[in-house]
Amino acid sequence: MNTENLRLVIADWATLQKDAQAIRYEVFVIEQKIPAELEWDAADAECLHAVAYDVNGRAVGTGRLLPDAHIGRMAVLATARGLGVGAQILRALMKEAKARGEVAVRLNAQQSAENFYLKEGYIRDGEIFEEAGIPHVSMIYHFA
Repeated sequence: MNTENLRLVIADWATLQKDAQAIRYEVFVIEQKIPAELEWDAADAECLHAVAYDVNGRAVGTGRLLPDAHIGRMAVLATARGLGVGAQILRALMKEAKARGEVAVRLNAQQSAENFYLKEGYIRDGEIFEEAGIPHVSMIYHFA
């Protein structure tokens, strides 16, 4: 997959729900075995969502920006991992946060993805904790 040809769409939940939910279901529920009821989140309707589409129009990654400047529900399909999809989604959401005047953004990263976020300029902001049976770490990025 050529990530230079990714198309990012940033919109509300009503617009992106079908594609974002399908990605999250595949990654979190099927792959990571997180109970489906833990993946559902009423906050989705309040968030700004991003979905990345490959050159064939297939949704391959998603993330969201909450009203409190928290980035969450980052998920990339296994076939698109390691290609920069997650980084493009993350940077787009960070750009949106900065444009609306945020001074920092936070996220809770699965510990296995901590190095990815460190490379993007985030720093650890707390101890490791369990969420849905998976080790996570709180991280923060301060805009310059």
